[in-house]
Amino acid sequence: MPDFSDTLVDRLVEAGHVAVLTGAGISAESGIPTFRDPGGLWEEFDPQELANVEAFLDNPELVQGWYRHRREVVEDAAPNAGHHALADLEAHVPSMAVVTQNVDDLHNRAETSTVIELHGNITDNYCMDCEQAVGAAAVDAAIQDGEPARCPDCGGLVRPDVVWFGEMLPPDAMEQADATTEQADVFLSVGTSAVVYPAARLPVAAREQGAYVAEVNPDTTGVTDDVHETIRGPAGDVLPALVDAVAARQRP
Repeated sequence: MPDFSDTLVDRLVEAGHVAVLTGAGISAESGIPTFRDPGGLWEEFDPQELANVEAFLDNPELVQGWYRHRREVVEDAAPNAGHHALADLEAHVPSMAVVTQNVDDLHNRAETSTVIELHGNITDNYCMDCEQAVGAAAVDAAIQDGEPARCPDCGGLVRPDVVWFGEMLPPDAMEQADATTEQADVFLSVGTSAVVYPAARLPVAAREQGAYVAEVNPDTTGVTDDVHETIRGPAGDVLPALVDAVAARQRP
């Protein structure tokens, strides 16, 4: 049984709003490799050299091909018990939002109602010129023909809808993340090393604003010393047990 406190359960039962920050750890439990472990044919490439505008403009076919590979890995994966537990938690609290650093769409596929994607979504693409959304099928067809994928409307290059190195996070997503953090009575930091800013400041900001902050992670992180409690273990084990405990406490 995961070692979370009665205080955390009580605070969740009493919460008006719960905010959750998730990172790569929760998706690793679905078999999704980390950003720096592309695997297979892509071992010879440094991801940091591909995930930027300059690399894309220099060789769009290469970057589009790498992101197609990453998208296929994501599409072959499935939400795990941790993702589903967060979706289930919504039934036990009046209001909740998940802020994620992941681009894999797994929270949406687990049917979490409010997902704030700080780094975008790898299943989406858009034209760099006119910003029109472009479907994955069109991108795949172009790559298959050995050509860079281009917008069917204006001919501009098509890129994945993710945040690259050197780019700012989407302002609207960051504003939503700040807002849900400010509203939180309980803040859960799940599967994130909490060293990449500005997301890493959210658990600290939540505690400063009066939320009860708990961390779910097998390892020590950048905010371990700043939270009220840490539950050591994978999200797929901890979160289902935590949601069950909340549900049991709410039963008459």
